[in-house]
Amino acid sequence: MHTIGGMTSPLLSRPGAVAAAPPDADVAAHYGEPAQEGRALDRGAAWIDRGNRGIVRVSGPDRLSWLHSLTSQYLTDAAPGTATEALILDTKGHIRFHLSVVEDGESVWIHTEPGAAADLAAFLDSMRFMLRVEITDLTAERRVLTVAGPDREAAVALVPDLGADIPLRRTDSGIDLFLPAESLSPVAAALADAGIRAAGMWAHEAARIADHRPRLGLDTDHRAIPHEMGWVGPAVHLEKGCYPGQETIARVHNLGRPPRRLVLLHLDGTAERLPEQGSAIELDGRSVGVLGSSARHHELGPIALGLVKRTVPVEAGFSVDGVAAGQEVVVPPDTGANAHIELRRRPA
Repeated sequence: MHTIGGMTSPLLSRPGAVAAAPPDADVAAHYGEPAQEGRALDRGAAWIDRGNRGIVRVSGPDRLSWLHSLTSQYLTDAAPGTATEALILDTKGHIRFHLSVVEDGESVWIHTEPGAAADLAAFLDSMRFMLRVEITDLTAERRVLTVAGPDREAAVALVPDLGADIPLRRTDSGIDLFLPAESLSPVAAALADAGIRAAGMWAHEAARIADHRPRLGLDTDHRAIPHEMGWVGPAVHLEKGCYPGQETIARVHNLGRPPRRLVLLHLDGTAERLPEQGSAIELDGRSVGVLGSSARHHELGPIALGLVKRTVPVEAGFSVDGVAAGQEVVVPPDTGANAHIELRRRPA
């Protein structure tokens, strides 16, 4: 039995559904046709059950300025409908939480990695002090259903009775619906009846990897900082005030360079397996990095994300768990060090 927040995942009972691997074991990897599911995401529209995501709602009149002060994102005065990403860092700039955020005019809705909502809610609650905010872990009551692909807006328009109580998070990668748990199956059925294909995490993750979007816990470790992951810009706003970890962000941006950089790996398609997450990325027999998430893309074939040392040549080829891999630059080696400092000689 597969459970999400203590409830059986209803969409895993759909014909052809095969459960994904952890941390997504509570939702489907595919529904019997992963390549066709990937093509639907690429060329039309498909819906993805992401009901294993943790969901936290922050309400109250101080919510935006308060989250602005805690996260890496500029959230003060965010207009209703604003959708973005944000990070919560520790004081040394290491990533603690990755937040997918939307402001609906009354609350900020957040979805985060499976199993992380309780810790996120507890952290936020510990930082409330005397501010007018309320934090609610809604993982047991809500489910994320994502509609993705170039025709996603038309697909969402097919959902009946999509009321104002269902926040929509619109981004370039898809539309996240924060559905009541009891609405997940009816909405999925309505989409399927309208001809919108179901796609599993296989296709969704392949699209994410191909789009150079890392995932916390799969593509990061405890030492990861935003510059290494390409999150400066999408999830880190460089023109905002102090927040935990901001000193590291500013130092790397102005003076230093991150020790590692994210790469997209094109894996040898003749191999019958994908390398295990955490496998060493090797260059000439020595380890120069670590493998993150991998997937089989319907067009690109086997691909993965990895973290390698910044100094590794951008044209270098690798071996990962015995599988040959070529690299595509995601984070350039010269990221950071944007300050222009002129040293003056003392007069003789």
